[in-house]
Amino acid sequence: MQCSLSTPRTGGQILIDQLVLHGVKHLFCVPGESYLAALDALHDAPIEVTVCRQEGGAAMMAEAHGKLSGRPGICFVTRGPGATNAAAGVHIAQQDSTPMILFVGQVERKTRGRDAFQEVDYRATFGHLAKWATEIDDPSRIPEIVLRAFHVATSGRPGPVVIALPEDMLAETAIALDPQPFTPVETLIGEANVATLDAHLRAAERPVAILGGSGWDAEAVSNFVRFSERYGLPVAVSYRRQMLFPATHPNFIGDLSFGANPKLVARIEEADLVLLIGTRLSEAASQGYTLLRIPTPAQNVIHVHPDTNELGRVYQPTLSINASPRSFAAAVARLATPEQPLWASSTQLARTNYEGWSDLSRIQSPGELQMARIIEFLQKRLPADAVICNGAGNYSIWVHRFYRFSEFGTQLAPTCGSMGYGVPAAVAAKRVHSNRTVVSFAGDGCFLMQGQEFATAVQYELPIIFIVVDNSMYGTIRMHQEKNYPGRVVATTLRNPDFAAYAQAFGGYGERIETTEEFEGAWDRAYASGKPAILHCLIDPEAITPFATLSSFREAALGASK
Repeated sequence: MQCSLSTPRTGGQILIDQLVLHGVKHLFCVPGESYLAALDALHDAPIEVTVCRQEGGAAMMAEAHGKLSGRPGICFVTRGPGATNAAAGVHIAQQDSTPMILFVGQVERKTRGRDAFQEVDYRATFGHLAKWATEIDDPSRIPEIVLRAFHVATSGRPGPVVIALPEDMLAETAIALDPQPFTPVETLIGEANVATLDAHLRAAERPVAILGGSGWDAEAVSNFVRFSERYGLPVAVSYRRQMLFPATHPNFIGDLSFGANPKLVARIEEADLVLLIGTRLSEAASQGYTLLRIPTPAQNVIHVHPDTNELGRVYQPTLSINASPRSFAAAVARLATPEQPLWASSTQLARTNYEGWSDLSRIQSPGELQMARIIEFLQKRLPADAVICNGAGNYSIWVHRFYRFSEFGTQLAPTCGSMGYGVPAAVAAKRVHSNRTVVSFAGDGCFLMQGQEFATAVQYELPIIFIVVDNSMYGTIRMHQEKNYPGRVVATTLRNPDFAAYAQAFGGYGERIETTEEFEGAWDRAYASGKPAILHCLIDPEAITPFATLSSFREAALGASK
């Protein structure tokens, strides 16, 4: 409903009215005096507010909400240190192509330019980190700028928008006309492109599809699965995008992560046609920009992306298709079934290679607690729609290589490799999907980067299970130290708290787990508690990856130096 032209409102009220109008149901914040007028307007608004313990956590929650919903996640933080704390979440949204809007308090307009208390130039600070960074000087322009923010955050390659809000502007009254509710703009595929794609596929002998990016939903995934079945097409996903194609499907052949399956890498290198759908095929997925030749790949490449700026940016495609994954998947799902494809047996072999690569049964790591057995247990116990969250670290290999995601909307993991993400992401997932099981994985170093948000989980009575994998070090960095500077350990050793006691101190449930046999009972008790729970899993420091020990990296490096 549009507001009357003659009805004066405070800037804060106008702002919150815009969020309601554009369908915002939930926002994440750390309160600050710089946006009190907006907080006051939230008092009577039909928007659920999650108050967080640190702005980085709040921004990561908003980013996670954007990943799950496909609509901009909303975050409010205060000026200066609040904004700089939130920058980590903005960076994740930028690299992961997630729609997000960060509203930041700002000093009063009359004090700007004097390095006033907590003053920051947000256009300069976030200008290259966000898709758009701006500041609102006139409350009557709030509807216009917020509407634009929703369009910018969701159009083309989605991403974050940062809007600074001078404190006095929010308290000032103005007359402003509300727009119509925001409607996302879908980039549609043309029929000529569909026909050309079909012709390329029918002429191919060794095709492979790689899915990635954002702009997908459950229907798009289902449509692409149907298309892949008709064509017998082998399908891989880019780094940390496993939820874009069911890993249980016979056409799924793996993911392009750091240390990807060499047989998968070889298959793509030897392909004669590569379909890139939604993905930028950036550094991790491209194996350090070596998978496809730059600028002109040896393979025929059909690149489908909603942003024209990404088409030809790194790789020169044989065919560029400017379309969203949703539009593309819907179009190709309608294609007629071709004759038996030449590559059917090749797809079966690729699947066999994936199954071997992700087989947990043969893995035995040093120590009494076996992560392989924990993943096997969770694969059997968790429902298909359970949301799995994690940050960054070697512990995440267990999740991404071995857990078989089978539904869209079940994975929250930062492709930018940001530590600390798993805890706030899990809080966001459970806040908006209260009926779904949510599990967060974190290393000991990763957990304590945003572990204060466990208090948020307790405050909102969110029964999330946090699995903390503790090897008393920053394991990934230690691994690289041993590979490059063997035996010279600096700044990677950690002395950790009792994480089970940590959980109990906050009012949650906690158990310490030292052997594989203890895990199942501890899981059942944590689940039955109905509380946020930490399962503190102590693993042997030697178990640095599923197939290699810390000592083996050191010995190999020392041997190579002789």
